[in-house]
Amino acid sequence: MSLAASPSSGRPYGLARVCRVWRAARATIYRHRLPPRTEPPRRPGPTGPMPDPELAEAIRAVLAASPFHGEGHRKVWARLRMQGHRTSRRRVLRLMHEHGLLAPSRVGSPRGPRNHDGTIIPDTLDTMCATDMTTTWTGEGQAAVFVAVDHHGAECVGLHAARRGTRFEALEPLRQGVRQHFGGFAKDIAAGLSLRHDHGSQYMSDAFQSELKFLGIESSPAFVRAPEGNGCAERFIRTLKENLLWVRTFNTVEELRQALLEFRRTYNSTWLIERHGFRTPDAVRQDRLSTKALAA
Repeated sequence: MSLAASPSSGRPYGLARVCRVWRAARATIYRHRLPPRTEPPRRPGPTGPMPDPELAEAIRAVLAASPFHGEGHRKVWARLRMQGHRTSRRRVLRLMHEHGLLAPSRVGSPRGPRNHDGTIIPDTLDTMCATDMTTTWTGEGQAAVFVAVDHHGAECVGLHAARRGTRFEALEPLRQGVRQHFGGFAKDIAAGLSLRHDHGSQYMSDAFQSELKFLGIESSPAFVRAPEGNGCAERFIRTLKENLLWVRTFNTVEELRQALLEFRRTYNSTWLIERHGFRTPDAVRQDRLSTKALAA
């Protein structure tokens, strides 16, 4: 059509005019005119010291050695750097895509404006924690799993499992974190800490709120129907499900509780946090303790 002549001027219409009238992108037309590729496209420039087949095998080895499922290309790239394999993230992404190694992802439906539009990540540790509950099945029936996560370092500060998801069981992960990181359990010992939770009956109960006041912890409920306000706990629960609750079976609730404590140690010592330079939660806390020792 672009080569056809106009009956009024006798000149060809031209590709630009035809694309403008048909509302088609010229780049698409030019792409379809190109001969078919005999090789997959590659980024110009050197490919680095490791060829693509060897790097793909190194990526497979990283994924196989990792104690977690569902790690994306950024964490794979970080683990490769720790092993001395220097390459770009885009190259790791390309190879994982070509070999079907990318973690599955869920695409949610578009949403309008939300009540929560700020940040939930504080600047220091032990400033804000989050808690939430999920459930799983054991040989003794359904069990409740309670979690507590530090917002700054993404550290799991408490995990607990029980037959019944009562308000008293919901306090156990919080008590674990207070004892470990505040040095005991006493009145106002955790002053300065706020706790993010949803509006579940366990967390809004008088017993739960009274214990928060006793410890000096400020209650910080998330917005209703805005789970992103409790996003740190929600993200940790997803990791917990993908790497423990959905891949193992438990005969008793006590067996589940012991597995949760072991998962807490593994997570805090090996899970990589991108916003902290791909360091583990334990490394983030150790840096904070070292900084405080130097300041003292």
